[in-house]
Amino acid sequence: MTIIKKITLLLVVLALSIQCSRENEYLIENGKVGLVNKETTVNDLKTIFEKDSIVSQLSNGSISQLNGFFGGTDQYDVYSKTGEKLLEIVPEKANDSTSKIKSIQIFSDKYKTARGLNLKSVFKDIHSNYVIDKVETTLTSATLYIDELNATIAIDKEDLGIKKFSREEITVDRIPDTSKLKYFTIWFN
Repeated sequence: MTIIKKITLLLVVLALSIQCSRENEYLIENGKVGLVNKETTVNDLKTIFEKDSIVSQLSNGSISQLNGFFGGTDQYDVYSKTGEKLLEIVPEKANDSTSKIKSIQIFSDKYKTARGLNLKSVFKDIHSNYVIDKVETTLTSATLYIDELNATIAIDKEDLGIKKFSREEITVDRIPDTSKLKYFTIWFN
């Protein structure tokens, strides 16, 4: 091979790898959100999101943390340089930079699954692409469990035509196709 052909081939391979990296930057899979995976630690977040801004909300190690009540978890909010909230990351352990990630709540529709599911999707998109393993009724929403993604997706009861704070049981067949996602969370357990 001539030197020009080798350089051309190298440039093509490099361009393809950069494109794949950009696509993976926002891909949601089981145990993975973008470049964050099951092995990612809190320390790694600074490197992964170096082009973005991370706001840390650290627990203070108070008695509430020791007793397992609210206030005993850290949270890392990731914002783009334009100020858009992208993710809310919760580690397994508070006040531990070597802790792995417990969950990530998605706030940006840039993040999507290989089948196109993202924060702007509607119930029909979920139901036609994934098995809904369980529906749990809360006071304000219906929570869908998608085991294939290890995800929970909340749909507001108002989208279902049900009053908030009602304990009325919700089943998959009662959810309108046009219901919007309220919360989309990936779990790393």
